[in-house]
Amino acid sequence: MKRLIKKQVLIPVLALAVLVGASSFKSDFFEIAKQIEIFTTLFKELNMNYVDETNPAELMDSAIKNMLNELDPYTQFLNEQDVESYKINNSGEYSGIGALVRSYENKLVVVEPYQGYAADKAGLKAGDEIIKIGETLVADFDDNAGELLKGANNSSVDVTFLRQGETKTATITREGVEVDAVPFYDMIDDKTGYIVLSRFNRKASKQTQLAMQDLKGRGAEKLVLDLRGNPGGLLSEAINVTNLFVPKGELIVTTKSKVKKFNQEYRTKNKPEDEEIPLVVLIDGKSASASEIVSGGLQDLDRAVIVGARSFGKGLVQRPLKLTYGTQLKVTISRYYTPSGRCIQSLDYWNRDAQGNAVRNTNFKEFTTRNGRKVWDGGGVMPDITIESLKTNSLIDALEENNIIFDFATDYFYDHNFDSVDGFNFSDGDYNAFKTYAQEKNFSYQTKTEKLLEESINGDNILLGGDVQEKYKDLLLAVNKGKITALDTFKKEIQKKLEDEIITRYFYRDGLYKYYLDHDDAILTAKELLSNNSKYAAILK
Repeated sequence: MKRLIKKQVLIPVLALAVLVGASSFKSDFFEIAKQIEIFTTLFKELNMNYVDETNPAELMDSAIKNMLNELDPYTQFLNEQDVESYKINNSGEYSGIGALVRSYENKLVVVEPYQGYAADKAGLKAGDEIIKIGETLVADFDDNAGELLKGANNSSVDVTFLRQGETKTATITREGVEVDAVPFYDMIDDKTGYIVLSRFNRKASKQTQLAMQDLKGRGAEKLVLDLRGNPGGLLSEAINVTNLFVPKGELIVTTKSKVKKFNQEYRTKNKPEDEEIPLVVLIDGKSASASEIVSGGLQDLDRAVIVGARSFGKGLVQRPLKLTYGTQLKVTISRYYTPSGRCIQSLDYWNRDAQGNAVRNTNFKEFTTRNGRKVWDGGGVMPDITIESLKTNSLIDALEENNIIFDFATDYFYDHNFDSVDGFNFSDGDYNAFKTYAQEKNFSYQTKTEKLLEESINGDNILLGGDVQEKYKDLLLAVNKGKITALDTFKKEIQKKLEDEIITRYFYRDGLYKYYLDHDDAILTAKELLSNNSKYAAILK
């Protein structure tokens, strides 16, 4: 009798659930259709009746971008040029001048010419300001002028640029450019190999595997995998790189979404290259996405010791969805979770502060690795061993965002000579020159303390007396003086940024990695750890 009652109760509940689900779907569908109709009508009437001529394409582009700005920065509309760039990033091959450039309103700045490629052969240097491409002034070009540098193999492009205030010209013959996922690998000592994995394009796992095989052939019995500065890339390649170190069938990532088909488990599919070799993985604040899948997965499985600074904290997965006229929508479809079940997403884009900025997660949940070690979610991957010189803060971020470090390195390059990377030395006098340079540039940034003080002054100016307000202003002045002192407080962290930038100017990226082998704090720490078997094993247990 009880069983019958349960059935009688269950049927209406199930029916109600189906009814509610269907009703919810119809409601969402109707709301979407309604809003599309409103927007279509508005867009048509606006373009037909506005007092001046409108540009429908620009209006629509602005509307789409503003709509997506309400979500997260990874959900983006890709026009036809963007789609092509997206393909290039994933394939690691394109045709152009072979240089990283940064776009400004009236110029393009060469950030890094790739060694041996067209821009390098034509004599372009980091810091060169391109003001004209062919007959087109960069300042007059509405779109990203960097697109003008791309073109078919063996085609030429004339560029006019400023270098240290002097106008120069160069003719660059475009060529095929291959962007290696592994730009460098070598032996740290006779038993320790070192591999730099700089991006997760389609070459990532294969190039990492070949580097491992070569290093082991040269005597490597331990390995350091450097993911610092790696912004991520293909999820599949993150799985494949992890698979080089862990057995077939191991769960690496779980994705969870409101769309059922995007809820998936990703496991390793191949026989590992080496599941026993002692391994250290290096990360920093610019190691993101796929880099965090690899480092977080290897940490959760107790397969590697993680060394460096807290990673970026991107726990969101994007997928490109095809639209009409060759465009695409790159949309965040799910969150990903490491083997222990943690999502390392750092910023909450769905709960913003009064200024509209995403709120940083501060309440971390505790998880455990396979061996029972404690790890946490919500704030990126936390290293097992922290390297102080890799940490960042608002001062260092401001120095980089205002190009103070970059511009100082440009001037330094033209004022100093070094014949080899072994002879490079950044002295205390050089650092004092940088401090003077930074103060003369009068760059600005606001600390959290300043922000709170200013809000207090502006918000309570009626209640506060003149004496109290003056005290607040004195505090603000003291904070500003503290910023200058901070250049000394964080000398080690800032000097590393300067050395990285300067060495690359003289000896390219290859020379920087060679310098790292003997001078980099993280590599030296990893080397020492891997030489101490008991300490390495104790961390993982």
